[in-house]
Amino acid sequence: MTSITADLGPIIESGFFTSSPVHVGLIVGGIVAVVSAAVGTFTIIRGQSFAGHALSDIGTAGGSAALLAGVPTLYGFVAMNLAAAGTMELIGIRRPRGRDLATGIVLGASLGLAALFLYLDTTYSNTTGATVNVLFGSIFTISGSTVPVIAVLGVAALTAMVVLYRPLLLSSVSYELAAARGVPVRLVGIGYLAALAIAVSLSAVTIGAILSTALLIGPAATALRLTKRAGTAIAVAAIIGVVATWLGILLAYDTAAWSGQGQGWPVSFCIVAVVFAFYLAVSLSTRHRPSAITTPSAVIADMTH
Repeated sequence: MTSITADLGPIIESGFFTSSPVHVGLIVGGIVAVVSAAVGTFTIIRGQSFAGHALSDIGTAGGSAALLAGVPTLYGFVAMNLAAAGTMELIGIRRPRGRDLATGIVLGASLGLAALFLYLDTTYSNTTGATVNVLFGSIFTISGSTVPVIAVLGVAALTAMVVLYRPLLLSSVSYELAAARGVPVRLVGIGYLAALAIAVSLSAVTIGAILSTALLIGPAATALRLTKRAGTAIAVAAIIGVVATWLGILLAYDTAAWSGQGQGWPVSFCIVAVVFAFYLAVSLSTRHRPSAITTPSAVIADMTH
């Protein structure tokens, strides 16, 4: 392994393959990227990108409350986002306009709580860097003991997406058609929002609450520029997300060596920058093609395969 890193020179700095934080980061990043790809693809198809962004902000209340209580921020993110997702579905209206209204109401209340908890964290708690930890995160600071929890949550979200795939796909494109075919659209919507809450929470502890939407939306949006089939888009988004996350980890690790002071670029920024670069490259190369948005005909074709 030493000879490999020596041959690669500045591309992979010495110690990358033997670093424990890097190992944890690669594993967690891979899990989160795959979950975000599956959920993010449906988030775009359903036109609920605002809900994904809102949940990333809403989660700051749970993450900051968890720090105040002395428990891992992941638990706070998941608990708060699941509660918010359930509330959004209960008070929301079936139409997109009503969903946005419900999302905005829950978002406003949660941001107020987040401001309070972050104030208490910085004023009355001994927690160092509480605000930075919650808002921007760092995949290099995740404990190895948290990996099994992240894996279980990831499997739960992916299982929900597999079980709900067909009815979710149909109801995402045509609510009326799904209802006419007997799809329990309200129940499917609740299941999707629960998976979204978990995906956003996992992304938040990986690259921070503020940036988590980038990993949820970026790879999925890139994939949907390339294909009209939801199943194919999920697979492509997963590949893009994993590659972008791992390249971001490598870039952050290398810049620490380049600086000569052991301080590299924030890993969250590096991951988001690579995600954006992928999207920009694909957008420029496909700008003359028709927009690859999933249509009812594509949905029917997808469901018959």
